[in-house]
Amino acid sequence: MTSEIQQQTRVLAQHLMKHGDKISTAESCTGGLIAKTLTDLPGSSGWFDSGFVSYSNQSKMDMLGVRATTLQAYGAVSLQVAEEMAAGALLNSESEVAIAVTGIAGPGGGSQHKPVGTVCFGFAIGDRVVSEMQCFDGDRETVRQRTLGYALQRINQLLASA
Repeated sequence: MTSEIQQQTRVLAQHLMKHGDKISTAESCTGGLIAKTLTDLPGSSGWFDSGFVSYSNQSKMDMLGVRATTLQAYGAVSLQVAEEMAAGALLNSESEVAIAVTGIAGPGGGSQHKPVGTVCFGFAIGDRVVSEMQCFDGDRETVRQRTLGYALQRINQLLASA
């Protein structure tokens, strides 16, 4: 784990502990990397609730309540699905904060409109859900690591301004 990732994790942990909040993750393209990183920090049981790895569309629907109509209309890698994943993580946990990611880590699976490296993020804080899309260069591992870094940095920014 890089020092920047460790620092972002510590900042997140401190914020959650200070406010008595917990976090959950809903991950597709990262396959649980965000949850693993958060729980690598000793004491994380005080602020980490759960991690959902919903790689298939069916698991997104079953575990997180993503609607089939959303998946059909926008595809699994979309802002709309990321939002529903984040909201579903809150509904199916004891958390007040959630990070959701769905994307194309590669090497295959990309298209002209959604190339390899496209990642959609959903950030839920209470009733508010923010979604964003990023496109990262690199191989599969690099895309996953950049997704992790962006997710931690962005949730900290959103929590600081909430």
